Amino acid sequence: MASIIINVSKYIILILMVLYTLSCFTVFKEGSEAEKNQKLNKQIIYVFLIHFLCYLTLALGDTEHMMEIVIFYGLQIFVATIYMYIYHYIYPYSSRVITNNMSFLLLIGYTMLTRLDFSNAKKQFVIATASLILVSVIPLIMDKYKNLRNYGIVYGIIGILALSSVFVIGVEQYGSRNWIRLFGITVQPSEFVKILFVFFIASMLSKSRDFKQIVITTAFAGVHMMVLVLEKDLGGALIFFVIFICMIYVGTGRVRYLIAYIAGGFAMAGLAFLLFKDKLFDHVMVRVNVWRNPWEDISGSGYQITQSLFAIGSGGYFGSGLTKGSPDVIPVSESDFIFSAISEEFGVLFALALILVCFSCFICFINIAMKVRNRFYKTMAFGFAVCYIFQTFLSIGGVTKFIPSTGVTIPLVSYGGSSVLSSLVMFSIMQGISTVENKEAKKIEEERRKIEQNARETKKA
Repeated sequence: MASIIINVSKYIILILMVLYTLSCFTVFKEGSEAEKNQKLNKQIIYVFLIHFLCYLTLALGDTEHMMEIVIFYGLQIFVATIYMYIYHYIYPYSSRVITNNMSFLLLIGYTMLTRLDFSNAKKQFVIATASLILVSVIPLIMDKYKNLRNYGIVYGIIGILALSSVFVIGVEQYGSRNWIRLFGITVQPSEFVKILFVFFIASMLSKSRDFKQIVITTAFAGVHMMVLVLEKDLGGALIFFVIFICMIYVGTGRVRYLIAYIAGGFAMAGLAFLLFKDKLFDHVMVRVNVWRNPWEDISGSGYQITQSLFAIGSGGYFGSGLTKGSPDVIPVSESDFIFSAISEEFGVLFALALILVCFSCFICFINIAMKVRNRFYKTMAFGFAVCYIFQTFLSIGGVTKFIPSTGVTIPLVSYGGSSVLSSLVMFSIMQGISTVENKEAKKIEEERRKIEQNARETKKA
């Protein structure tokens, strides 16, 4: 009976996932507020049904830990329900689209981590729940404190110092020295510095867009990226570079800057590679060679990527079914390669739908950026949109052999305390921007109505 439920549930989950994905895009269509809320409420139903069926499958597939899984499921539902409903009671001008997608991605992450490593799933839940409480005050701070744009240089200096801390108290993992360990807790500073980096660029460009300001901004940005290269964190350096050139283009509107920075970036990367390839980029060359031909050393350096491709291929369109695959044979499948695990057990169609959900988050961020009148918040929102979608691209592109692996996680889905906390901070800042903008738009609309009403009364008199 359990086997039948598991096999049937995977098709129901896929249907619900397709419905949820479609709703992520139809919600942007023009319509009344009531129609939009109806679509958003349906999203919540889809999320809870998908989550329920996933944990029903997990509980039936692991009878030894069934009660523990059921309790864990209940705790997730409790936190998600409170957050999805109470949050918008506190912040009525926030974006429900962001809240729904953020909750969905977290729940998918919990599901897959429960399947792969239950202890990591519990750790992720504790960290994410504590982070949700912590970041819930960010929209309030942004609404009350109006001078965040005045500390551009401060953001830049703090960011450089935080990145440089790994040279003093850092530890090396997966070929990169970009982690620090304090009191038994391992933290990746670059996950949080990228947020400060977006603040820094947005602040600098909101004050002035003249050549001198661009030069200063470029110098500080260059130091950030240089430090990341010295840490051998080329994935992080690439994310910072893409964020920088995109924000510069949006902030200035000058194509020549975009072209110049892209050309300069390629030139500097080529020069650095020629000079330091034996000292700094030996692990990068291994990854590139593996990307070119992973089958050459399938039991050695190519093992991870080949197992990833095997997992994606064996899952097929509909997946092997949750608990029915072997995603645990993929090294670090709970973090960098979680997309492969999802593809194997949920299927390629589900995985493609997940990509579209991530893309809908990007569209939502861009929509917020387009509506914002404040230059500082507009540039910042665009920066976070680029940061989110490019990090997602690097992660999924690496595990599917579309690009060389960069060791980057999928925000909110992959395991990692630093990753989930920084992602929740980023999403909360976007909620803060949405709250400030919608509140201001509401105020302007009310003032306009008062003026029109006064005009009508004056005309009657």
